[in-house]
Amino acid sequence: MTDTKTGPGPADARPTLADLERRAAAHRDRPSYGHDALIACDRLVRVFTTDGVEVQALQGLDLLVREGELMALVGASGSGKSTLMNILAGLDVPTAGAARVAGRDLLALDAAGRLDYRRNVVGFVWQQTSRNLLPYLTAAQNVALPMRLRGRGGGRGRRREQAARARDLLSMLGVAEYADHRPRQLSGGQQQRVAIAVALANSPSVLLADEPTGELDSATAEQVFAAFRRANDELGTTIVIVTHDQAVASEVRRTVAIRDGRTASEVLRRTEVDAQGRESLVSREYATLDRAGRLQLPGEYTAALGMADRVLLELEPDHIAVRPDTPE
Repeated sequence: MTDTKTGPGPADARPTLADLERRAAAHRDRPSYGHDALIACDRLVRVFTTDGVEVQALQGLDLLVREGELMALVGASGSGKSTLMNILAGLDVPTAGAARVAGRDLLALDAAGRLDYRRNVVGFVWQQTSRNLLPYLTAAQNVALPMRLRGRGGGRGRRREQAARARDLLSMLGVAEYADHRPRQLSGGQQQRVAIAVALANSPSVLLADEPTGELDSATAEQVFAAFRRANDELGTTIVIVTHDQAVASEVRRTVAIRDGRTASEVLRRTEVDAQGRESLVSREYATLDRAGRLQLPGEYTAALGMADRVLLELEPDHIAVRPDTPE
């Protein structure tokens, strides 16, 4: 049996019609969707048309990310996670729905607004290191470049400030000694840490990373992920990482799984201390309930109970019971 909790209630009392109406009214009176979230996606749809064939990459996706979070998006190839990242990065526009990042309405931005958004609100780290850095610039020059492109003047004093910030970021991420090296002189992990510094150069509200450790071995990947953690801890930057690597996903407090163009489930992790003072990491998995009341049950759960086509629902005082449909 799979149970979905809905709230506390006495064990021997079933909700009346009046109870259900009160709950529905309370739900309607809640503040607007994502009012306190840094990233809020509401029923996001993205349709691609190729040779007259329409493909829905996103099918009503909902997502909330709080300010200061370090979280991961996971999903199989074709699940829609990269499409979502491109929309959040301002590189693509959704077909329908709503998406807001740091107060910017992504569907309402014109060309100039989109450019300003990419320069000032989001930073981006690609999987391919060659896409992150200009090969003819040093590491420090690569980090300083976004600040110069921002268009706040290029006087000598300003250039000194930019150079100092570039070296501070490289130092924070553990690659200060390579400030005068060009990308070809750096290892893959060093290049990705420099790329994170580039993405942080203009103090973005959100840092997005698409499979940033996909081309790295596990030891190097851990160094790169440590750089993300440090940026999150020391700068308070909200960081969203797309990854297929469960080892990376397990390093964050919150992992959101995307399946068939929708958010399907979340894993939340927290540290608990027992009576003897021993710490342990506890993980709990939740199905994501969208605004229409839909949820996707994990495939391993439905397979284990032989669930298919339809399931039996029973409303209990404090939860909804979801059971396999048994023919009578």
